[in-house]
Amino acid sequence: MELRQLHYFVAVAEEGQFTRAAARVSVAQPAISAQIRRLERELGERLFVRDPQGVKLTVAGEAFLPHARAALIAAARGRDTIASLRGKLHGRLTVGVAGPVDDRLAAALGEFHRTHPAIEITLTNQQNEPLLAGVASAEFDAAIVGVGAHPLPPVVGARVVATEPRVLAVAHDHPLSRRKTIAIADLHDAAMITLVPGSGLRAVLEQACRTAGFGPRITAETGELASLVELVAAGLGVALLPQSAAGDAVHVLRVTRPRLERRTALAWNTAAGSPAARAFLAIAERHFAASQS
Repeated sequence: MELRQLHYFVAVAEEGQFTRAAARVSVAQPAISAQIRRLERELGERLFVRDPQGVKLTVAGEAFLPHARAALIAAARGRDTIASLRGKLHGRLTVGVAGPVDDRLAAALGEFHRTHPAIEITLTNQQNEPLLAGVASAEFDAAIVGVGAHPLPPVVGARVVATEPRVLAVAHDHPLSRRKTIAIADLHDAAMITLVPGSGLRAVLEQACRTAGFGPRITAETGELASLVELVAAGLGVALLPQSAAGDAVHVLRVTRPRLERRTALAWNTAAGSPAARAFLAIAERHFAASQS
C-alpha cells in the first residue's frame, strides 16, 4: 500500500468522479483507476461502485476512508516535523470555528502568519459536532467550539475562553415580549427556531427541553446565528441564542430555570499535534488569556 494510492482514493471519494479526482491531483485518469484497482486487490474488497452520477463508496470504502485520511495527515505532519528541525516551520495549519471569527482568534492567526509565513493557513466554518470530530481525527489542528452540550472525545483537550448567558429572543410584537424572564418549561407549546442538527445550540435546546419533559416544536432551522435572529424578528418563532447574537431587532428574555450558558473553548488534539499546531496553540492561548485577565 502506497501513500499515492491513499491520496488518489481520498480524492476520488471526495470528488465523486474519477475525472474530477484526476484533475485535482494532476494525474491522468487511467493512472488513478489503475492505482485504485491495485489498492482494491491488496485490500481484497471493492472500494467504489459506479452509478449514473459518478462513483460512490462501498461499505468497505466508507470504513477505509477515515484510516486513509489519518494516514495522509500523519505522513504530512511527519514531513513537517522533519522540516521544522531545520529551524523553519513548513506545512499547513487547519483551524475550524463554529460561528463568527472571534477578534482574538483573528489576532492570533495574524501573529502566527507573521511569525511563520511559510505555513499555509486554512480557516473553516462548520457546525460544532463535525468540528469536534475533525479535531479528534486530526483533520483540524485546532478549533473554536461550544462545549458542555456533549462530552468531549477522549483525545480532545479544551480550554474555555468565553462564557455568556443564553437568552430567549422573540419578536417585539410577540406575546412574550411583555416579559423579562422565562423558564424553559414555559416554552412547551412555543414555535421555535434553531440551528441545524450538529450545532451546539441545537443540542443545548433539545437537552434543556428534554429535561423539562417535552420535545421542542421546531418550525424553522438555519445554519447561521444572524439568520436565526432575522427569522425571529420576522415572527416565525422564538429562539434560544447567545446574548451577544441578539442585537436590537428582537426582544430578549433572561432564561431563569434553568440558567443556560454558552461556553466557548479552544480545542485541540492532545495526541497528534504538529509543530505548526503547537506553535499556533501557544500564540492563541496567549491572546485568549490576555482578554480574560
